[in-house]
Amino acid sequence: MPTAIKDLDNAGATIRTSTAYMSVLDNSERTIRSRSNARRTEPKLKRLFDITLSVIGLILAAWIWFIIWIMIIFDDGMPVIIRQRRIGKDGKEFDSFKFRSMVKAALNDRINNQAIEHDGRVTRVGRFLRRTALDELPQLLNILKGDMSFVGPRPLLSNEVEVSGDPEDTDIKAITGYAARTAIRPGLTGVAQIFAPRDIPRKYKFKYDLLYMRKMSFLQDLALIMISFLITLSCAWEKRTDKLSMLKRDR
Repeated sequence: MPTAIKDLDNAGATIRTSTAYMSVLDNSERTIRSRSNARRTEPKLKRLFDITLSVIGLILAAWIWFIIWIMIIFDDGMPVIIRQRRIGKDGKEFDSFKFRSMVKAALNDRINNQAIEHDGRVTRVGRFLRRTALDELPQLLNILKGDMSFVGPRPLLSNEVEVSGDPEDTDIKAITGYAARTAIRPGLTGVAQIFAPRDIPRKYKFKYDLLYMRKMSFLQDLALIMISFLITLSCAWEKRTDKLSMLKRDR
């Protein structure tokens, strides 16, 4: 495992296990505010990379789109691609595109309940798509449009009920760390998506996002993309805890 990823993994473990490390959130917010002007200049190179890689990805993955399209239609009919309102940079909402992985009835839910392990709403094809994160392949369009980046905080639903959070609390804007993490575009993958246990409350996932923002660099983005690709190949995105077990066998 690359050294940079080991460091992030160790930091993530600290967040999960140490109450002393909880102060990283406040420190991250202060650091991000004090460096806001510097951070605004960095996305220019990041944006060029996003455009180039998303165009290449859309071209190379065209045949995968076709296969997934046919699989979803034969399994559960139309629609194949769904749109969801997600929170992006500076708190602005945008339409996020995804291959449909849940039954059609779930599209009518007024409140979005976070998916749980062995969720009955997920279709047969959807289980495979979610394990490999191929359901998020259409988000390459969001990256090309500029709504998202390849690496960054996860684009959140504004009214999602968490598995382990307060079932009455759906206002993510009230969670500490929300404002700081919206200073950059959300990402297809990121530190929280890779290292955070899947079902922990968002207030803890936000700590991973802020940790990424403090350590943000082009080389780290490349490493996180590479790790994400390996997780996709191992069908490990739906694991509730350690998605990186296949990279730690040499430890």
